[in-house]
Amino acid sequence: MSRKVIYKITYPNGKIYIGQDVTDSINYFGSASHSFIAQDFTREEQDDFTIRKEIIWASETSSASEINKKEVELIIKYQSNNPDIGYNQWPKLRKDEKEI
Repeated sequence: MSRKVIYKITYPNGKIYIGQDVTDSINYFGSASHSFIAQDFTREEQDDFTIRKEIIWASETSSASEINKKEVELIIKYQSNNPDIGYNQWPKLRKDEKEI
């Protein structure tokens, strides 16, 4: 049984993306929106691009619903659904969260 993980990707501009990988693949870097991220970088910046992937939570026994719940919890905790901080577009940022 493979480990299920929640990861945090950090881009060169400091913005983050939180996602899950139920295969714990070393070369999986998420499914964030290409166009949403690309708008923040020039063509030249995109030509030499370094990102950081951190595993911020892991489990070998959690169910799919538990992993989904943990992913949302960490998106809210890190505020990666706030466009000023990250690239998660779901869950939608509530007004009261942005003021935290």
